[in-house]
Amino acid sequence: MVIANTKDVLSEARKKLLKNKIDTKEARLLLARAMNVDVGELVTIDYCSDYDYKVFLGYIERRIEGEPFAYIVGYKEFMKLNFEVNKNVLIPRDDTEVVVLEAIKQCKENILDMCTGSGCIAVSLAKYLEKSVIDASDICANALAVAKRNAKRNKVKVNFIKSDLFENITKKYDMIVSNPPYIKTSDIENLQKEVRMEPIKALNGGENGLYFYDEILKNAKKHLTQKGIILLEIGYDQARDVSLLAKKYNYKKIRKIKDLSNNDRVIYAERG
Repeated sequence: MVIANTKDVLSEARKKLLKNKIDTKEARLLLARAMNVDVGELVTIDYCSDYDYKVFLGYIERRIEGEPFAYIVGYKEFMKLNFEVNKNVLIPRDDTEVVVLEAIKQCKENILDMCTGSGCIAVSLAKYLEKSVIDASDICANALAVAKRNAKRNKVKVNFIKSDLFENITKKYDMIVSNPPYIKTSDIENLQKEVRMEPIKALNGGENGLYFYDEILKNAKKHLTQKGIILLEIGYDQARDVSLLAKKYNYKKIRKIKDLSNNDRVIYAERG
């Protein structure tokens, strides 16, 4: 049954989003998703069905309740690739592209992506470093299932390992990359509502936010080749603390890499 002109439907939705301080541009994208058409096709469609209208209103209500846009549409672009996302994985952030670009620049043969989540880092590296062997690990089976689908979606080969950090890691790598949980436990409740809808286990970095950095740096040397390097994504205010941890465990040539906002985003260190 035809229910309404698409222009009227979009106008109604934009008002709701605006009232809740949400980007009104999302309305067109969500309507396209509800109608299962490309967003560019909407200009050629005058009406939507009763079913599509109800689905669309459901999407708008979910956004107003704070559910991330990427979870509703089911995907997120990262490194010019398309990644499935759901509530089992963190949504890839643009800032994480900094660690991927640095890893591509280093161009190592054997690479481990630890705490892989959606697989955005590992899959991107497999896509752009075609001659490298990429392994990816995570403690969460549900996250690994998403990551495996993303590897298949982007037509790359990644070896996935279910592991609590280095528990099931048996080989040595030329490079270990990781974007581990790094939010202080006490800060979790103050995060934006959208962020709190992402898996807390993938955000919680312990009392001081440094738990996983300490564990990774403490144990990584046993799994790095002689000239191996480690790349760690960090929070904007963690460069000093993570650098000190790297020094504590006798890593060499430690340096900071900034993101496009000029914030410290990655710590580079060599096994030495």
